[in-house]
Amino acid sequence: MIVPMKKVSLIILGDKKSETLKELRKLGMMHIEIAEGTGERINELKGQITMLENCIFSIEEKVKKNKEVKDVTNAEAIAAAKEVASLVEEKKAYQAEQVSLKSELDRLKNWGDIDPEQFGYLAEKGIELSLYEIPKAEYAALGEDVKTIKLEETKTSVKCLVIRQGAEDEETVDSVKNYRVELPKASTSEMMARIESLESSIAGIDEKLVSYAGYVAGMKNAVKAFEKEIEFEVYATGMTDESLTNEGENNISVAHFTGYIEAENVDCLKKAAESNSWGLVIEEPTTEDNVPTKLKNNKFVSLIYPLTDFLNTIPGYYEYDISAWFLAFILVFFGMIFGDGGYGLLITAVAAVPIVKSLVSKKPAAPVFLLIGLFGLSTIIWGTLTCTWFGLTPEQLPQWLKGLSIPVISNVNADKIWYPFWTEGKVGLTTAQNLQIFCFVLALIQLLIAHIKCAITNRKSLKVLGDIGSAIELIGMFYVVLSLVVNGEVFSLGLVINGIPVATIAIAFVAVGFLLSFVFANYEGSIAKSILASLKDIVSVLLGIFNLFSDIVSYIRLWAVGLAGAAISATVNELAGPMMGKFTLMVVAIILLVFGHGLNMILNVLSVIVHGVRLNTLEFSSHLGMTWSGYKFKPFEEQK
Repeated sequence: MIVPMKKVSLIILGDKKSETLKELRKLGMMHIEIAEGTGERINELKGQITMLENCIFSIEEKVKKNKEVKDVTNAEAIAAAKEVASLVEEKKAYQAEQVSLKSELDRLKNWGDIDPEQFGYLAEKGIELSLYEIPKAEYAALGEDVKTIKLEETKTSVKCLVIRQGAEDEETVDSVKNYRVELPKASTSEMMARIESLESSIAGIDEKLVSYAGYVAGMKNAVKAFEKEIEFEVYATGMTDESLTNEGENNISVAHFTGYIEAENVDCLKKAAESNSWGLVIEEPTTEDNVPTKLKNNKFVSLIYPLTDFLNTIPGYYEYDISAWFLAFILVFFGMIFGDGGYGLLITAVAAVPIVKSLVSKKPAAPVFLLIGLFGLSTIIWGTLTCTWFGLTPEQLPQWLKGLSIPVISNVNADKIWYPFWTEGKVGLTTAQNLQIFCFVLALIQLLIAHIKCAITNRKSLKVLGDIGSAIELIGMFYVVLSLVVNGEVFSLGLVINGIPVATIAIAFVAVGFLLSFVFANYEGSIAKSILASLKDIVSVLLGIFNLFSDIVSYIRLWAVGLAGAAISATVNELAGPMMGKFTLMVVAIILLVFGHGLNMILNVLSVIVHGVRLNTLEFSSHLGMTWSGYKFKPFEEQK
């Protein structure tokens, strides 16, 4: 459920800001609604956090080499961070110089050893030598007055030394000046020696950085402490100040701010306000207030929190807590998308290792591993019901395993036709079509739950008739989907069973449901205004019929994605199968199986996020009218 909140306004003396915040932090119950603060201290703390985070990023990987954990104060963590930052900058400078030298050596690699001092010595004697790499045609066109020493000739160019003995010689080579190769500032041997020296210096810095790996934990704690201090400073400087005139005396400065508190903690806050002489106003929040959301569920339903936290999906305060429904349906969706009982066994085994370790150490297991374990179990169940194990064909599986599957959706009967009683054996459904029907039944159930929840919420208003209309329209559209998508002969639009015109009733449901929704969906005390609101938005209202159709059809993705995964696993088995009988190729076959099935599982994880989560957060939520506009309730409290 979404925990009920109360809006709180606190009035204090202007000189009691810090004292009040310290008391509130001890209480750890109030979500303070102050987003911005000012001051040099905040900027200073942000700078220190940035420096610490940069240093953590630079040395965190060194923890593998040095697992020592040092117990350091925040001041010591800052001092260490400054030293690390200095070392990192020094390392960057060395690396930049190293790159520059290697680039220079690469430029001169075809010229052999070059010493600019020797060229300088000759220049002092009046003989200036320059390096040139000239195209063959232009080299041949040089006049006889250009003195050169040819060093190397290729198919396209000539490497040579040009000898100049005065300004006149400079003019003679003016036509090929663009082909001159600049001399390096140091000899090639000196540059190589400097590169080795730089590598040694970089290695030395890396060793020093490893010695600071023990400070990582302390730096992370310092970051948390500074973040809490920033929070304190933001609240202290962001309060609204007022100056009250006191007759015959100096003006009194007061500060006030608002926040939110769980309704069950109101009495505790009242006692604190009384003992600290705070002015306190408690009121019910309105729809105009940006109330934070806190969810509270039992331990089983709370297992969904790691997933919703990862997705950052938080319902608004006035929306629905669908945690239980989210968990129930995502387990079904996960099992259908992975679709393979063998994969489920692997997932369960991976989750079981940390769970067993926690049980042995008598510590509570992490919720994320329990959730993964549930995902594995749901996959095993679905794989059992459909007889799908590691992409193997039914013929390759034992009879007892095939006997556990449900015939109408089992791979054992993939080619069988199932004849509903009303078709009299004339037309039937394939196993694939049965799976599609199952997907659409899931759609009907989940979307009906959404409209039932809305109807319960609006039960004291005529708006409930709009919710009932939407539910009736959904039921009728379900049959239309079966007719148009699954099998138009089995579920024909003229179907009559035992004198009951099933198809006609379904179409009537769509029409009646649409009419009720059109009249009452926007009801706010006046039927006329509700109809007028629907008329103003007539395009969206009419498109709603098609949206309802597409929302139901959207659930077919569960079958389609599961089918694609099964095809991939079967293909991997077919590729590796012929090699399994040959000893020399068995290693290759095993690698192929591990890689192929591993890649398929990764793709399935992405499919769950893209498709399985979407059905909960889009299709289901849109029928509930949810926008996931909430943000977490974060009480101002001491650092944990």
